[in-house]
Amino acid sequence: MMSDPRMKSMGDDMAFDGKRMVYGGFAPMLDEGPGGKLGYADGFVAPVKAGNKQAYLDMATKAAVVFQEHGATRVVEAWGDDVPDGKTTDFKMAVKAEPDESIVFSFVEWPSKAARDAGWAKIMKDERMQPGDNPMPFDGKRMIYGGFSPVVDA
Repeated sequence: MMSDPRMKSMGDDMAFDGKRMVYGGFAPMLDEGPGGKLGYADGFVAPVKAGNKQAYLDMATKAAVVFQEHGATRVVEAWGDDVPDGKTTDFKMAVKAEPDESIVFSFVEWPSKAARDAGWAKIMKDERMQPGDNPMPFDGKRMIYGGFSPVVDA
């Protein structure tokens, strides 16, 4: 990418500090739902022990059904495949990943922020989302998440 001459000129007038940009490559593990016009997205980043990959996928697969029943149009879960170490920050630093952990990047697409807010209210009350006797396959205290309004949907 950096060998592309167009990238050189982009740096001259970037609207953000590229030194603090976090980037990486992720292999999809789960991609459920047709998607559609993106009105709002929830994004999640979590550290998951390599040995918990299947347990995480099992949990995510069950959760995707619940999300879609409550209005989400698409749920994507992706396992870190090319997540470089940064100088200022990176995905691993953001979640305080330990050496035996990989990074999972997930997003949930919604038709609108109103649909997302209504959906989350139902999701949090849904019995299937209660942890029960099964421990979480990742440390939820180190997960980062947020809601995002689309700027570009190409």
